[in-house]
Amino acid sequence: MGQLVVVNFVSLDGVMQSVLSADEDRDGGFDQGGWVLPYVDEVVERFMSGVTAGAGALLLGRRTYEIFAGTWPYADMNDPAVAAMNTMPKYVASRTLKDLSWANSILLGPDPVREVGRIKSASESETVVLGSGGLLGTLIEHDLADEYRLLVFPLILGSGKQLFAEGRSPRRLVLTATRSTPSGVLINTYRRRTDG
Repeated sequence: MGQLVVVNFVSLDGVMQSVLSADEDRDGGFDQGGWVLPYVDEVVERFMSGVTAGAGALLLGRRTYEIFAGTWPYADMNDPAVAAMNTMPKYVASRTLKDLSWANSILLGPDPVREVGRIKSASESETVVLGSGGLLGTLIEHDLADEYRLLVFPLILGSGKQLFAEGRSPRRLVLTATRSTPSGVLINTYRRRTDG
């Protein structure tokens, strides 16, 4: 059975909103978009390239899919991560999208929990979730993520959408790997605890 792996950028106070650009997600009046960029060093770039190139498939929410579909198909296909992103299956959870223009994109049915279970059962590789805050809420609540690879950035934003929002059921995780980068980012890997 395949593994569902969440890979995300978070601030020290858990914010994951609008990481790469100011216009990515202004919901709630969030005006601090692009906060990740000053901290992206060679270690962060290598890590993210490895995650992308090593994935068997992507699972994306609508907003993240639209952002990616607007850039990745036009990036340099000589880069292994770009080539992987453009050729691997991309499963998209959306109630509003009807047509998916990015190659190898597959719209999931109306029950994302059942669909994700089916994807995991049919796969032998990792399905990676990037961004996709709304979708992540559902995945976390239904305990579908097997592993979290979180890049924790050394800043406190004070507001914004959080990866682990209030009102979710408690989860116990085990830290299996950690390392720091020259810019102070911590790359932490957590596995879901299965022993209660």
